[in-house]
Amino acid sequence: MIGQDIFSVEPWAVTERELHLDLLAQSESIMALSNGHIGLRGNLDEGEPAGAPGTYLNGFYEIRPLPHAEAAYGDPEAGQTMLNVTNGKLIRLLVDDEPFDLRYGTVRHHERVLDLRAGVLRRDVEWVSPTGQGVRVRSTRLVSFVQRSVAAIRYEVEPLGEAARIVVQSELVANEPVGEHDPDENNDEDPRVAAALRAPLVAEQHIHDGLRGGLVHRTQGSRLRMAAGMDHHVDGPEGTVTTAHSEPDLARVTVSTGLEPGQTLRIVKMLAYGWSSQRSLHSLRDQVDGALASATRTGWESLLAEQREYLDDVWDRADIELDGDPALQQAVRFALFHVVQAGARAEGRAIPAKGLTGRGYDGHTFWDSETYTLHALTYLAPDVVKHALLWRHSTMDLAETRARELGLRGATFPWRTIRGQECSGYWPAGTAALHINADIADAVHRYLRATQDTDFEQGPGLEILVATARLWRSVGHHDAEGRFRIDRVTGPDEYTALVDNNVYTNLMAARNLRAAADVAVRHPHRADNLGVDQEEIASWRDAADGMEIPYDRELGVTAQSEAFTRYRAWDFQTTPADDYPLLLHHPYYLLYSSQVVKQADLVLALFKCGDYFTAEQKARDFDYYERITVRDSSLSAAIQGVVAAEVGYADLAYDYLGETAFIDLRDLAFNTRDGLHLASLAGTWLVAVAGFGGLRDTADTLAFDPRLPSRITRMSFRLLYRDRRLEVRIGAEETRYELLDGEPLEILHHDETITLHPKSPQTRPITRTPRRTPPPQPPGRSIPRRHRDA
Repeated sequence: MIGQDIFSVEPWAVTERELHLDLLAQSESIMALSNGHIGLRGNLDEGEPAGAPGTYLNGFYEIRPLPHAEAAYGDPEAGQTMLNVTNGKLIRLLVDDEPFDLRYGTVRHHERVLDLRAGVLRRDVEWVSPTGQGVRVRSTRLVSFVQRSVAAIRYEVEPLGEAARIVVQSELVANEPVGEHDPDENNDEDPRVAAALRAPLVAEQHIHDGLRGGLVHRTQGSRLRMAAGMDHHVDGPEGTVTTAHSEPDLARVTVSTGLEPGQTLRIVKMLAYGWSSQRSLHSLRDQVDGALASATRTGWESLLAEQREYLDDVWDRADIELDGDPALQQAVRFALFHVVQAGARAEGRAIPAKGLTGRGYDGHTFWDSETYTLHALTYLAPDVVKHALLWRHSTMDLAETRARELGLRGATFPWRTIRGQECSGYWPAGTAALHINADIADAVHRYLRATQDTDFEQGPGLEILVATARLWRSVGHHDAEGRFRIDRVTGPDEYTALVDNNVYTNLMAARNLRAAADVAVRHPHRADNLGVDQEEIASWRDAADGMEIPYDRELGVTAQSEAFTRYRAWDFQTTPADDYPLLLHHPYYLLYSSQVVKQADLVLALFKCGDYFTAEQKARDFDYYERITVRDSSLSAAIQGVVAAEVGYADLAYDYLGETAFIDLRDLAFNTRDGLHLASLAGTWLVAVAGFGGLRDTADTLAFDPRLPSRITRMSFRLLYRDRRLEVRIGAEETRYELLDGEPLEILHHDETITLHPKSPQTRPITRTPRRTPPPQPPGRSIPRRHRDA
């Protein structure tokens, strides 16, 4: 775990005041830069030491075998894993022939700053070599939001005290070792850690010309091709010499000079990347050369200016301001920064669970992309959401093939994937989790409500909704009493698998069916082209209206799935703290047959499908499931926080906001080294805006039910909705709504209709919700009470 004192508390930056070699892998994830297409882990410029080197291209992967101890029909035979591609971050330094390596000599000063407004990673080092020569090294790194294929580094060296002979080696390196984590960490026992591939890139071309260099490689199994290129601008004293060299896995530009005290060697390194499954070697190389030429013409200072301008617009529509907790304010902005950069320029690609910050989960995309990340981005960057949904749409042929393989109609989207094929080797917690199809449909429906994008609705949106509705109509059935049942599926809680009538799955499926029917009716000609007729639409509505929702009348609570409340009670009192997460220490049979919840499941239904439940029922259900939810998934805290706020536990919600916001800054899950928890970071927006802001997107407008915890004195946030920008400011006693631009908008405040006009803010009193004493978490799984911190 990363201690609270590693990063200084600042409103717009994450600053590491000194280097902690034992925490390198974690800080590399935290300091990662990305634009959704290129991802650079926050490795040191010189490459060593490193926790886990990482340079990633979204969607670039290799195929690996997916063996099964006992083969069964429908099991995937191959997996996909994101590759660490050609590393262009490397800039090695020799000082009087001594390698600049922080494990040797003396580090007088070392600081790194992730600047959340400038979108850059800055580094400032003062180091004395073992022979006594001091140097100051400063670098600034960016991955461009404006020029999608481009990254850039400014690198500066100056001597301290004596004159020095300086050699800088700027490199492109392919097939570098992936690095190793702490040997005391037995990662082999954790199924969440990615499978590593050694030397996966096959060299096709290496070139160097003046200050430029390039490498072209392909993969063996997936047959993908990538190219990386670099160019340099060198500013040094008279006598500075440059040379270049290349070989199959290496391109290098070497700069040699002598520096007197007061002199500085400055190097700007431009990088460009591209990949394709179809384009030729020459075409891809030319693409990279063109991107380099564009970046060089733009120049370093203009790249910085473009980056800042892009982020100024992002923060203008996405910032959340909190008064009363500076550390949490920093964590919330850190979370939003990473959520935005993960998808900013993904454009036709998925948003992986770790973004492009690490190879955890093999770089796969799961259901949490649509349920958490895209939920937040719908109101912050709707164009990013559209591109992510278009990626899902591009994989529909694979999803339809998978459905036929499983004997179903419509489309069955994969539980985990990079390209679109199912890559989960464990059926109960993979293919059986069919709710992912409703999650995707819900993301489509949410995007349509928030944007009114009719072209998308009658095109890809309708096709996804129809395909998923057909899936639910074929996977479920009407029983003898006319109730529509969906049996033997797995909901979000992976400790309760292969159940009948999981409430979250059934309610989301019903929403999916109704949305498909509504959109098909709005676009009859397009629906007819898809073979949808009135009889099929009626069957979707019948299934949705007849959906079975289990309820325990004796306990007065909604059963997570059929008979769940009659499972054996888990013995929390005798479960050692070291047994969490439980999946690493207890057999699945025991987990599957007990009342122990890995992550919010029924509680997620209370949030996502809240209109089904009364306020009183939500409170009873939350109290029941809070006592048995162990939060062995980072996805849980945010949802528990949203619902806690709604049912009157604002301070508990505040505690959950802390857990989800600090998940990586403080390494609460002990695996930040493998990449950031992107969905959990998106969950900070959910708790703040849907929890404390009470935002719910109804069929016709936005509804707010604001409330604040005792520690927060004021909160404000902005969002986009139907080509409008809206600002909400919540205080202890009242809430102020302002439409910053766009046509007039009707919203709901505590069920009161308000019509907002541009630049004419309106203020309403907050209806106080009686504060209740929250239920306890399971013994040994209590959440730290952040609201009690001084």
